[in-house]
This record gives sequence, structure tokens and C-alpha cells, in this order.
Amino acid sequence: MGRRLPREGSGAVGMGEPRGVAAVAARAAAIVLGAGACYCLWRLAAGGRRGPRGPPPDNSPPVSTHTMDADALQKLIYLLQATDDPLIQEQALITLGNSAAFSVNQDIIRNLDGLSVIGGMLSSCVPKVKEKALNALNNLSMNIKNQEEIEVYITQVCENVESAALNSDLQLAGLRLLTNMSVTSDYHHQMINSIPCLLRLLSEGTERTQIQVLKVLVNLSANPAMTRHLLRGQVQTLLLLFDNCTNRDILLRALVFAANLKQNVNNKDGTMDQYSESSIFFTLCGDSTAFAQKLASLLHHPDAEVKEQVVRILTQ
Repeated sequence: MGRRLPREGSGAVGMGEPRGVAAVAARAAAIVLGAGACYCLWRLAAGGRRGPRGPPPDNSPPVSTHTMDADALQKLIYLLQATDDPLIQEQALITLGNSAAFSVNQDIIRNLDGLSVIGGMLSSCVPKVKEKALNALNNLSMNIKNQEEIEVYITQVCENVESAALNSDLQLAGLRLLTNMSVTSDYHHQMINSIPCLLRLLSEGTERTQIQVLKVLVNLSANPAMTRHLLRGQVQTLLLLFDNCTNRDILLRALVFAANLKQNVNNKDGTMDQYSESSIFFTLCGDSTAFAQKLASLLHHPDAEVKEQVVRILTQ
């Protein structure tokens, strides 16, 4: 879950060969500042046509960066290294992020060592710079080889999610990246220490935050090796999610999360551990009359997928 479709656009950025550090930085800055103009031209040329679904992570429109050559991308990457101006860094990251939405550019950026440069921006003290870096890494993470390099930033991404303001764009950007990085089980072990944070956000976050958190939790719960770590967790408001009035996207993911954990428990994964009475284990897998009553009520939910997951839980 959580993967985004590549975006499409048209247009090209033409550049000559600059001389010297200042000239390179100036040319790269021109690319960044010209991105918006390129997008306007693209819109006029396209006549308002819509491409494939999948809005960019930062909710900005696609700029015409899919045909940017390696030289142009290299200059943008160099710009990130050469400037301390957060505004220029932010715009360069937006352009790189939009470019990275096209698969042809994902390998180019990696081969130019762009992943380490973008990853370095996660240490910025400016939230907007970190947010745009996370958005760029999110697009780049749709490439398996890129994931292998992005792995080294997972702990830092988790820390950014935990320290960010609740429901902020920065926090959501980190959660989106964790969603992509948790699609396979290869990197789940690096997210174990962040499970309490994820569960806290599930209780305290807005619906938008809850949906993104649940995407990560569903991915983690599909891995039997993560079962005992998740079952130890505590979410005082977990039962409140299993209600006919709950947002359908939240409810469905909460049910899948519960169904995955119960399936793993039935397969003897994590059942030998000791769990507190306030743990997710006791809520979902213990003798919980409250949870059973919630499930019985949800059998009358109008959504077929919701009812399917309820039946899945009840028949395990």
C-alpha cells in the first residue's frame, strides 16, 4: 500500500555549460526559479489535459522536469550543496522532487549521488526544507535501488515524524515516506522504536494523519515478525475507531490492521510474549466483549470491503 503512480508532464529545460562555482550556482538557481514558468507553458500547451492520477507529495502541480537531462539535474544537486539559502534549497528540492516522480529520472538522480545530498537536507533546521527533502525522497523511493540507499535515513525520518508539530506538513511528509519504505518487510526492523509514536499519532492526529499512520501500521502488521512489537503497543482510543460513524478510509485500514494481527496470532506469531491489560493484544485478541460488540455492529455497515474485513476477523 501507499505507492503513488508516476506523474506526467512535458517540456524541457535547456542550459549551456557555465564556468566557475558562481556561474554553476546561478544557472542552477535559474532552473529552479524558471520551473514555475515552465509549468505555465506546459499548461497552455496541454490545454488543460489531465495526466494519470497521483498528486505530487507536496500537493504542488507537476513542473515540466521529466525531460531534464543529467546535466540539469546535476546542477540542481550541486546547488543544494553550494547554497545555505533555505528558500533556494526549498525550491531546488521541489524541482528535484517533481523530476523524481518520473521513473527515467530516478536512476539519474541516484547515479549523481543526489540521494545523499537530498538526505543531507533532513538535518536542516528549517521545517520547510526538511519537508521538501522528504517529499523528494518519497518520489525517489518508488525505485528499489533507491530504497536501498534511502534505508540509511529511516531512523532520521522517524525522528523527524516524532519531533514535528502534530498534523504538520512535515510530519505527513515523513509518514508518506515511511509508507513507501514499509511496502516490503526489508526495513521494518528499523521502525520498531517508532511504533509508540505511530500509535500516539493514531490517537491524537487529525483524520488525515490517522489515515497516513494506518497505512504504515497496515504494512507493518502484514509482517509476522512485527506482530509482538505491535501487540505490545497501547492505543487508548483504538476501540473508538471501530464504529459505523468513523471515516470509511480510517475504519477500513483499522480493520485490516486488526485482521492482520489476529491472523498472525492464530499462526502463533507473538503469542508467547507477556502483554499488559492496556495493550493492543488485550483489546483485539483477549476476551474483549467491547471489541466483539463493535464488530457485530459493523456487520451492518453499508461498505462491502468493511464488512469483508469484519468477517475476516470474526472467522479467524
